[in-house]
Amino acid sequence: MLVKPHPPGIETVTLPAYSPELQPVERIWELTDGPLANRCFESLEELQDVLGQQCAWLENQPDLITQQTLFHWWPLCTN
Repeated sequence: MLVKPHPPGIETVTLPAYSPELQPVERIWELTDGPLANRCFESLEELQDVLGQQCAWLENQPDLITQQTLFHWWPLCTN
């Protein structure tokens, strides 16, 4: 397998196995799962619609997402 070099300024960091605390997005699942829990969907399209609506709502909730994903040790992006 041919491995391409990373663009300048980008480096990969291999995370330890089983380390969800190092993946802030892992904490978002509880926000997306709410409308899906304990439901039986008639079709994949219905599931996608409900999940899409929840994701669209979350897109307008940056403070909620920050509360779920911002760790005290996580570097902040300052532009």
